[in-house]
Amino acid sequence: MIFHPLGKYILLLKAVFRRPEKWNIYRREIFHEMNSIGVGSLGIIAIISVFLGAVTTVQTAFQLVSDLIPKSVIGSIVRDSSILELSPTISAIVLAGKVGSSVASQIGTMRVTEQIDALEIMGINSPGYLILPKIIGGIVTIPMLVIISIGLSIFGGYLAGTASGAVTAQDFITGITTDFNPFTFTVSMVKAVIFAFIITSVSAYQGFYTDGGALEVGQSSTKAVVISCIAILFADYVIAQLLL
Repeated sequence: MIFHPLGKYILLLKAVFRRPEKWNIYRREIFHEMNSIGVGSLGIIAIISVFLGAVTTVQTAFQLVSDLIPKSVIGSIVRDSSILELSPTISAIVLAGKVGSSVASQIGTMRVTEQIDALEIMGINSPGYLILPKIIGGIVTIPMLVIISIGLSIFGGYLAGTASGAVTAQDFITGITTDFNPFTFTVSMVKAVIFAFIITSVSAYQGFYTDGGALEVGQSSTKAVVISCIAILFADYVIAQLLL
């Protein structure tokens, strides 16, 4: 039944967002998570984004067989596809693999080694202390990573287009600066925030309710990535349907 795990997930979130005992401890943990999620993921996001933009440019140029269509359209397609879909969704799926598995295995290890039980015995709200900083850190840094991804994706498209001769630099720049709709960026940021919440909360849930030993920690980590990816794609469709 899907309702049982969903109910446990909602009850866990209720415990997570309870008023913190000491903000100073939480503040330190939040900055630590922002550094771990944001700075730690910057390299892989940068590499993927550049190649996504490059591939989009080359494939778009290949499909433009008509001489009646201006080459500047390539720049517009790369810009809009990077902002609306490629950067937020692909980045989120990559981060579900990197950040999600890390969060699930970290909390799962604490559960099976009884560190979470020790926190609860000391009177600490363990869901809030362990999960809330991760959720806030993800919601703050993942949209920033998506913004960087958008810029690098367009830059990668520019490099690939000019290097291969598929489009001139002037045509590409004309394409990315013509008929820009700022609402597409708003949609992208909405996606980034919701995806960040999904990645951190779902992974933390899987880790928090791990039961067993090292084998179960690995299984929880795998389930966290799989469920996060499915939830991201489902949320992507719902957001597109509602906002576009």
